[in-house]
Amino acid sequence: MCYKGIETTERRAVVEFAGSSNVLTFDVGGSHVSAGLCDLQGLQVIHASSAPLPAVVSFDGFVDLLYTLGREAAGAERNIAGAALAVPGPFDCEAGVSLMQHKLESLYGKDLRGALAARFGWAPEQLRFLNDASAFLLGEVSAGSVRGAKRAAGLTLGTGIGSAFALDGHPVTDGKGVPPGGEIWNIPWGDGTVEDLISTRALKAEYLARTGKDEEVVDIAAAAKTDADARQVFESFGLHLGQVLRDVIAPFHPEMVVVGGGISRSAELFLPIAQKQIDDLGIRVVTSSLLDQAALVGAAAFWRDEFAPANERSADALPASFAPSRF
Repeated sequence: MCYKGIETTERRAVVEFAGSSNVLTFDVGGSHVSAGLCDLQGLQVIHASSAPLPAVVSFDGFVDLLYTLGREAAGAERNIAGAALAVPGPFDCEAGVSLMQHKLESLYGKDLRGALAARFGWAPEQLRFLNDASAFLLGEVSAGSVRGAKRAAGLTLGTGIGSAFALDGHPVTDGKGVPPGGEIWNIPWGDGTVEDLISTRALKAEYLARTGKDEEVVDIAAAAKTDADARQVFESFGLHLGQVLRDVIAPFHPEMVVVGGGISRSAELFLPIAQKQIDDLGIRVVTSSLLDQAALVGAAAFWRDEFAPANERSADALPASFAPSRF
């Protein structure tokens, strides 16, 4: 999660714009980092680049990696308004400082905003940070599967389970029906937590218990047509997901819930079962249409919304207080 309340419905002061209509966005994942050059008007990724994230990376090495990916994504474009980064938590998004100690340890307590601003030749104010699950949902609300939904929730199903909630197109981390911090992974469930039942490791563990085979989720899904155990594992996953949707997500009263992440690529094996458990609640569950670009698009939408309200958005998307970067 992000701290210091950056992801609330409160808006920042509006700033006059004059300059670039493009922004760089980054999605910092568990195993890779992606960068995109995004159009602020149409919220489309013009060009993207990605690279594996080393298991051990120094702070300077991480900054260099982002700079390199940013240059690759930008291509020949040099008139860029700034950047927005979708990052895992815990992270102080207001300060641009990582609070993670379980991964990317070299970033802990360091001024990432300042380091990136210096590397790109930008003012620190040109960089924004937001939680990665919030970026995913904001991308889908702004230009994807749940576009225009007044109340929406997003779940990323992968190594763990990420969650986000949005009201009127803006991420929220508190309020009626929103779990503390907008996070559900650590909510007690059964003999463990939600993440113990809805994650890659949960799927793999159940299949291992049934068959004695330690397979990857993609391989279990591929075998589901002919392997009864594989089908049952995904059906059980769908049952658990439906229960969590009903008991944990539904109190927010979302119109729609969008699911993404690696496991969602096998949605046909579990999503119909999950949907059946909430049909009487009027909530529709859909899969991501933006897929790997959702967080990149969401980060662009977040950067734009930080500076311009809906009725003042135009191609002139850069605050007059600083000039477009030509790094």
